[in-house]
Amino acid sequence: MLQVKLICVGKLRERFYIDAFEEYRKRLGAYCRLDCVDIAEQRLPENPSDAQIAAALEKEAGEILKAVPQDAFVVALCVEGKQEPSEWMAELISGRENSGKPKLCFVIGGSFGLSDLVKRRADCRLSMSKMTFPHHLARVMLAEQLYRGFKIKEGSRYHK
Repeated sequence: MLQVKLICVGKLRERFYIDAFEEYRKRLGAYCRLDCVDIAEQRLPENPSDAQIAAALEKEAGEILKAVPQDAFVVALCVEGKQEPSEWMAELISGRENSGKPKLCFVIGGSFGLSDLVKRRADCRLSMSKMTFPHHLARVMLAEQLYRGFKIKEGSRYHK
């Protein structure tokens, strides 16, 4: 069974995000072993300097990289990543399941994104949209896309 790990900077606090994510976590239980790790978002002043942001991202990167499984295929969600259709997720899932190393890891940064260290470690970079979304919503959207990928793979009518 595919092992999927989400490494997310910041903790879900809003009930509506928690409920939505938990619904997809429950659905995904039939398809994979899903693990979600929350990394503490570094606190910054109201108007942080570029240097303060860079230092915070580097601290977060250290924690993120510790949580990445050694033999996982790593996908960093970032604005400069490539936009892909939902079918791509199904192909990624199939590829990992058939690879002999069935581990897939997604990394979602915090308000200021991800450090270049994390992006360099990633096997690919993925962008959800040219639009900007809250990073907590990105977690819910990713869970839904994972579920959709599994449903596409099995030939379900979920994906129309």
